[in-house]
Amino acid sequence: MRFNEINLFGLYVAPIALIMGIAWVAYLVVRRTSDRFGLMQRVWHPALFEFSLYVIIVSSIILMIARWSR
Repeated sequence: MRFNEINLFGLYVAPIALIMGIAWVAYLVVRRTSDRFGLMQRVWHPALFEFSLYVIIVSSIILMIARWSR
């Protein structure tokens, strides 16, 4: 498994930066959905829940990329 730099118009970007950007968009979708269904009112510590949700999404994307690149 290798994560190489990505060339964006002559600027080399670390792959984790793009993964974190994709995860942020996915996080926003999940967060708005959870707000719509009232999940955030049932959570004990909303900030901790949101942070852990973002970490779970980032790590899931990294694991999917690592599995598909074999």
